[in-house]
Amino acid sequence: MAVHEHSHDARVHGDGGHGSEPHGDHGGHGHGPGGHSHGVSADADRRWLLAALTLIVVFMAGEVVVGFAARSLALISDAAHMLTDAASIVLALVAMRLAARPARGGYTYGLKRAEILSAQANGVTLLVLSAWLGYEAVRRLIDPPEVAGSLVLVTALVGIVVNIGAAWCMSRANRTSLNVEGAFQHVLTDLYAFVATAVAGVVMLTTGFVQADAIASLVVVALMLRAGIGLVRDSGRIFLEAAPAGVDPDEVADRLVAADQVVEIHDLHIWEITSGQPALSAHILVAPGGDCHAVRRGLQRQLRERYRITHATLQVDHVGEDDDQQLLQITPAGGTVLDEHCGDSHGPVHRSGPHEH
Repeated sequence: MAVHEHSHDARVHGDGGHGSEPHGDHGGHGHGPGGHSHGVSADADRRWLLAALTLIVVFMAGEVVVGFAARSLALISDAAHMLTDAASIVLALVAMRLAARPARGGYTYGLKRAEILSAQANGVTLLVLSAWLGYEAVRRLIDPPEVAGSLVLVTALVGIVVNIGAAWCMSRANRTSLNVEGAFQHVLTDLYAFVATAVAGVVMLTTGFVQADAIASLVVVALMLRAGIGLVRDSGRIFLEAAPAGVDPDEVADRLVAADQVVEIHDLHIWEITSGQPALSAHILVAPGGDCHAVRRGLQRQLRERYRITHATLQVDHVGEDDDQQLLQITPAGGTVLDEHCGDSHGPVHRSGPHEH
């Protein structure tokens, strides 16, 4: 039976790179000091999420009963939304548990993207639910039933208090996680919904305008659409390996290629492993005779300090010795020298001085 031994020299992660390595293929891989801490422990997150979940489930059960008794679509839609709140928190808790598992086997990043799956599921749920509630609200605008305004008002006021408590609990958790943010958006949208429902209750009691119940539901639908679209968009960017919001890869490359001794940067990729954990890889060509190790350390330091990219893998090589402008030559098995460094450069080539992207 084959035995796999994994030894890790203490020098490997010093200053974001490797200790000693031969010239020709200098790979640097840095995580930076402090790792990926967000200032809130996973256990604390789980406690706050469980507290919010308890508040929501207890109130939701009572709201369903009152909603049917009052024949209020606004209350029933609020209760349905609270059910998705509860489901989103449960999903967030499960995703947090999966994401905390160490990387092993074929999952070299672990299961960190389980949190992004959870966020996307929350977003899709909001969109589907908003479509159903929107249809029901329009139908009630055309043919409004009698609604008990007093029950609607009292229940909505209690719901506001409950959702403020739940939202406060969740705000104490780590909202830099798109997973937690997705569940928080569910609860926050529900809080706004109860405010709209309370206003509808007051209108029905004072004017007898029963369509106010359906109008309040449409307000809820609009809020759900806004939150759902945002979650699907942000989680989709991560699944599609897009650069983090606010990070321009061309601007990053131009700044890096301006560093001393750097001639060219290509095959630059910037993406997010999960929310709040950006990563970068690139091929760096250094002037002949340049110190590859010093260049790599300087670039990784710049990425860490300026862009907060602590997971950077840089392959650093010298430009061909015969011609300072020649790209790195790669000789395939047949012995023929290729004119280009790669058949598919996977993006623009960045050189010092003016150039097109």
